Amino acid sequence: MCTKKERRKAGIFIIAAFVVGVLVAGAAFYLFPVIPSMATTQPGAGDPVNPVGTGLIADIVDKTSPAVVMIETTIESRGRFIDPFFNDPFFRQFFGNRIPDTGPRYTTGMGSGFIISKDGYILTNEHVISGATKIEVTMAGRDKPVPATLVGSDFELDLAVLKINAGNDLPYLELGDSDNVRVGEWAIAIGNPQGLDHTVTVGVISAKGRPITVQDRQYKNLLQTDASINPGNSGGPLLNTRGQVIGINTAVSASAQGIGFAIPTSTVKPVLDSLINQGKITRPWLGVYIQSLNKEIAQSLKLDRSEGAVVTSVVEGGPADNAGITHGDVIVEINNNKVANAGDLTDLVGKMQPGQKAVVGIYRGGKKMSIDVTIGEKGKVD
Repeated sequence: MCTKKERRKAGIFIIAAFVVGVLVAGAAFYLFPVIPSMATTQPGAGDPVNPVGTGLIADIVDKTSPAVVMIETTIESRGRFIDPFFNDPFFRQFFGNRIPDTGPRYTTGMGSGFIISKDGYILTNEHVISGATKIEVTMAGRDKPVPATLVGSDFELDLAVLKINAGNDLPYLELGDSDNVRVGEWAIAIGNPQGLDHTVTVGVISAKGRPITVQDRQYKNLLQTDASINPGNSGGPLLNTRGQVIGINTAVSASAQGIGFAIPTSTVKPVLDSLINQGKITRPWLGVYIQSLNKEIAQSLKLDRSEGAVVTSVVEGGPADNAGITHGDVIVEINNNKVANAGDLTDLVGKMQPGQKAVVGIYRGGKKMSIDVTIGEKGKVD
């Protein structure tokens, strides 16, 4: 049994321990008040409901939606698709031609686009307006569509520029840098799927540099996203979290979920001026069909090297033909730039301008020689 003195000591100890505990807890709260919420408040972390930041998506949509437009076209068809959304050739490939031909008739097509200048230039896909005899554009907040003029288009890149006369202070979108986009970054798609104007979907960049083929059109460098894209989204913008356009929504895979594709702005920017000022993209052209040199071909040509681009055929009347390049020549350099394979030659010629002079280094019959060539314009043959 404890004495009175011992009970007094025990009470003092309990009180002291309590005071120390309170002081420690208070100090911890004072020094580290944010630890419990750091996971949701540090920059870029967002919150559990909105992973890219509270209100950020809504703010971007409010800012950019006025520049997104619906494009309606009148086209001549063979009566295969009554639904205008399925006039998109990408979707025809995947869903099939289910309605038999009933003869020529006029139908409508629908797609998306976005304004890129205050005076009304609009960027979209070529396949959205392909074959159109009439193009109309409906802007946000306006009930009546306005007529649009086709300024320029390119089949290979699937790009088109339209022009509307609806004022000189229109809302427009800025083209961002798709080269700096990282896989896993958030992306926002705005468009008119199934005619549901200004539909917003959100996802991430799933991959970069994807090649796909749709009918006769080969895409070589697409952004892949899991942001939902459907018929009618074609031509609309794919945005980053700064509200900049990083791609033009182009196609989806109907055989899978969450696989959509967009043309990156890195493809658009270099050709935009040509589309607007010339109505087309002027491409440099050498006029040869080539393949990469390998050991087997090198041995058959009696070469002691396995780098270069072998000319498999020459386009009659083309720049190479006019300069004297022939079948079997091995191109190893152009303007002192090394050509290690067929891709190198394609890239080097692609950076030149029609009319530009080039010195092409070749091997013919085991001997090296140089040939002067004037780069031509693709599609033109002398």
